[in-house]
Amino acid sequence: MLDWSKVKYFKECEFVCSCGCGKVDVKPDLVFALDELRERLGRPLSITKGGGYRCRNHPDERDKALPGAHSQGMAVDIANPTGESRYRLKKLAYEMGFVGIGHGKTFTHLDVGHANASRPADWSY
Repeated sequence: MLDWSKVKYFKECEFVCSCGCGKVDVKPDLVFALDELRERLGRPLSITKGGGYRCRNHPDERDKALPGAHSQGMAVDIANPTGESRYRLKKLAYEMGFVGIGHGKTFTHLDVGHANASRPADWSY
């Protein structure tokens, strides 16, 4: 269980499953890595709506044969910064050991592992 009082930049509510169940089962390693990433970037990071924890009944998870990194509490989607900041986010994430980095138009997926997928991995949506 994560002690949220030890998290500097994020609140539990940012990670709550967006399906309406209210669950938030994220791994402490992920949250502390995001805290450090935010510290190193020197600017806020915004978790996208639906980009935190996802229970197995979440629309993006329920049709998957195996649980995704979000439903394992090991991934988030961060709203994309622009220009140099986006490059810096990706570079720092690699340096810090994030092992799954996916690039979309409006977000960057970051994960600290995935039990059902090969890591490290870097992809585009």
